[in-house]
Amino acid sequence: MPRHTTRTSTSTLTAAAVGALALTVTLTGCGGTGSAASDGRTVTVYSADGLKGDKGDGWYDKQFKEFEKETGIKVEYVEGGSGEMVQRAVREKSNTQADVMVTLPPFIQQADSQGLLEKYTPKGAENVAEGDKAADGTWTSVVKNYFGFIHNTKELPEGKAEAPKTWDDLLDAKYKDKLQYSTPGVAGDGTALLVKAMHDMGGEKPAMEYLGKLQKNNVGPSSSTSKLAPKLDKGELLVANGDVQMNYAQAKSMPNLGIWFPAKDENAKPTTFALPYAAGLVKGAPNSANGKKLLDFLLSEQAQRDVSSVGGGFSARTDVKATDENATELASLMKGVEIFRPDWEDVEKNLDAYIDAWKSATGS
Repeated sequence: MPRHTTRTSTSTLTAAAVGALALTVTLTGCGGTGSAASDGRTVTVYSADGLKGDKGDGWYDKQFKEFEKETGIKVEYVEGGSGEMVQRAVREKSNTQADVMVTLPPFIQQADSQGLLEKYTPKGAENVAEGDKAADGTWTSVVKNYFGFIHNTKELPEGKAEAPKTWDDLLDAKYKDKLQYSTPGVAGDGTALLVKAMHDMGGEKPAMEYLGKLQKNNVGPSSSTSKLAPKLDKGELLVANGDVQMNYAQAKSMPNLGIWFPAKDENAKPTTFALPYAAGLVKGAPNSANGKKLLDFLLSEQAQRDVSSVGGGFSARTDVKATDENATELASLMKGVEIFRPDWEDVEKNLDAYIDAWKSATGS
């Protein structure tokens, strides 16, 4: 089993509550190239990776299949990094292709600020916590999730001295060319790494200084967070970044994955923050009505119960109390981890400056 990890307010999570890819296109239940069609029988989703299974067994796979069965509407699915999806939608503004967008923060806020999202409140959104949805109704979390790291449990056994626990542990020479994290600004999880580093280390300057030191061990840039896990499971990497939902789901078929959360130092608690998959209706969507139906479906009680049992994540609805085996394991995984809340408005506003600082510090 995997192991456990700005305006700052903290609490300890004691009960169960993206990542990025080089652009790929997957069509669910239909052929074609991924372009939207205004035929009334399709809905096009632009999404960050992590919710669709490699073997057709992910949360998206089940929900899209059930949605088509219930409505007759086929889902055309386009997957990429959170930043990639937003930029693609920006380029298509004069000829909108997507109906629904799903990204990790701060990219859903970026999509909103660039006028890509239409106000729509899905059914069930009243049961989503205020911090997990937009105040103006432009987006709502559909799967709650948390940022994390993974390590190879075969080479670095859990509970042993070899297993990493703090940021400083990762500066050890044994991680040279055995550590990799996804690219900030492109990958949602890569950007999240900057957010956590700035929080844990007390600001932008000390975080960038640390990441500059870490660069000597870093394999190099990766536009895909999800593709780091297979490399780690094989022993090509010892440590990588990720998120709880995606890595927990991957660990079912990758036995050497252990989830953990770096602490500031040996005297501090491990920390993390919510990194939800947030969904919004795309402004000018060719199949807007179908997009609304899909958003309603993804927030339905049954779909939200499937979040843990099928997807290995956390329900976005506070009134859905999952009790399945995955939910129990996830609650145990998160026990004792300190949760902070980033100031996403600040992150979105200053994202370019943070990315430039990271590039300067690391020579990327």
